[in-house]
Amino acid sequence: MSNLIDIHTHYVPNGWPDLTEDAGPQAPWLKVESETEAMIMMGTKEFRRIQSDAWDAEVRLRDMDADGVQTQVVSPTPAFFNYGRSGEQASRIARIFNDLALEIVEPAKDRLIPFCQVPLQDTDAACRELERCIANGHRGVEIGNHVGDLDLDSEGVVTFLQHCASLDVPVFVHPWDMANSPRLDRWMAQWLTAMPAETHLSILALILGGVFDKIDDRLKIGFAHGGGSFAFWLGRMENAWHGRNDIIGTSEFPPSHYLGRFYVDSVVFDERALRLLVDTVGVDRVMVGSDYPYPLGERPVGEVVRKSEFLDDTARQLISRGNAERFLGLA
Repeated sequence: MSNLIDIHTHYVPNGWPDLTEDAGPQAPWLKVESETEAMIMMGTKEFRRIQSDAWDAEVRLRDMDADGVQTQVVSPTPAFFNYGRSGEQASRIARIFNDLALEIVEPAKDRLIPFCQVPLQDTDAACRELERCIANGHRGVEIGNHVGDLDLDSEGVVTFLQHCASLDVPVFVHPWDMANSPRLDRWMAQWLTAMPAETHLSILALILGGVFDKIDDRLKIGFAHGGGSFAFWLGRMENAWHGRNDIIGTSEFPPSHYLGRFYVDSVVFDERALRLLVDTVGVDRVMVGSDYPYPLGERPVGEVVRKSEFLDDTARQLISRGNAERFLGLA
């Protein structure tokens, strides 16, 4: 597989203007330690160590070539969404990062596809920033899976998703701002358990919140990390919809009816998990993703798809490229 489309990667610019006025004392900034090493800071707190593959197109292209990746979707790092700020503050931050993203992909616009971020807490501002970004060269949008206590079925988010559908802009949903407790502070448990749960909950919100009943199938929406735990627990959701319809029957149809309305990436790392994912959501709804360049991502990219013996050549080609071409509007 030497023509992969990687639907799930992230960027971080090599520095940005001071955001203290908009984001306060915990504003993100980049402590550059060398030409290839830096630390993302949140105020005085270290957040994540990164390397030049986060911002340097040349490094990124070298890794893509090594892994057989022809095209990469380059999305924001969710830590910079700032949904807890005012819409005006988040708009200014989004504009800065979105413009820097275009600079990062500029050296290889034929291979690097930028997705923007928007101030999702302010629907009008989010729609305006989306339109600005699409006009400037972004090809899609990455959103977080919730805004505070509001899920993807909240009125403002639904309006934004309708706008994306009307403009034929693909939406990639990434978990962020996971629940925190002492029990989740060990073993990176937020990433190992809370991220899959958050993504599962987001798909649940689109189904039981009636979003798929309100928005037609022009909406192209995909979910990170294999859709979280959704595939494993679809049967439980289906049983609850029928067994406790007085509570769960908030969608027009049972949950299984909405399979085929969303995409997921392949970042599940295990052939058994990929088989369940393909069997559940459909071979035409899974796309290669890697979570590059972060250390919990998959390298080489597409390894689980490449090695999964249950996939025939047609299925492997769909997952490796064909489904992403349809999602991105490249086909």
